[in-house]
Amino acid sequence: MYMNKLKKVVKKSPYLCSLFAKGYPIFYWVILFFANLTGYIRIHSIRHFAYIYLFGIKMNYSSSIIYGGCRFFCPWGINMGTNSIVGDHAFLDGRRGIYIGNNVNISGEVRIYTLEHDIRSPSFAAIGGPVHIKDWAYIGSRATILPGVTIGEGAVVAAGAVVTKDVAPWTMVGGVPARFIKDRPVVKYVLNTRQRAYLH
Repeated sequence: MYMNKLKKVVKKSPYLCSLFAKGYPIFYWVILFFANLTGYIRIHSIRHFAYIYLFGIKMNYSSSIIYGGCRFFCPWGINMGTNSIVGDHAFLDGRRGIYIGNNVNISGEVRIYTLEHDIRSPSFAAIGGPVHIKDWAYIGSRATILPGVTIGEGAVVAAGAVVTKDVAPWTMVGGVPARFIKDRPVVKYVLNTRQRAYLH
C-alpha cells in the first residue's frame, strides 16, 4: 500500500520537472544534477525506477536498459521502445524530444543533441528539432547525432560518425560528416536485454 502511494506521488514529477524548467531554472539544474547522479547507481532496477518515476523517462522498466553513467538534458523528453539499449556514458538531450524505437542498440559514449546554436543568427539563437531512431537501428560507440535527424529502420551509424542529416533505412553510414557506406541486409530480431542486464 505504501509503495502504491509513493508511485502516485513520484509519477507527478515529470510535470513538476517541466514546470520548474520553464519558470524556475534553479530547480531545473537541481533536478538535472540528481538525474545525472542517478547514472552512477550500479543496480539497473533502482536506476530505472528513478529514471521512470522521478525524472519522467518513458521506457519499459523490464525490457529496456539505460546503462550507468548516462547524462541528460530534460530527461522527461526521452522516449524508448521495448528491448532497446542505451550504452554507458551516453549523453541524451531531451529538450526537443528523443524517440527511440524497439530493438535499438545505442553504444557507449554516444551523443544525441536536439538543440544547437545557429551560427548565422545575430543573437546566436538556439535551433533544433527532435531526433528519431527507428526500430533495429544500431548506433556505434562515440557517434554524434545532431538535432532534427531521423535514423531509419535498421540503419547503422559507424563508431565516431557525426550524423548531420537523415539516414535511410537499412543502410550504413560513417565518417565526419556521416556518408553512405553500404546497404545492410534486412534482419529483424529481438534484443535479449534481460540477459545483457546481468552479463554487463
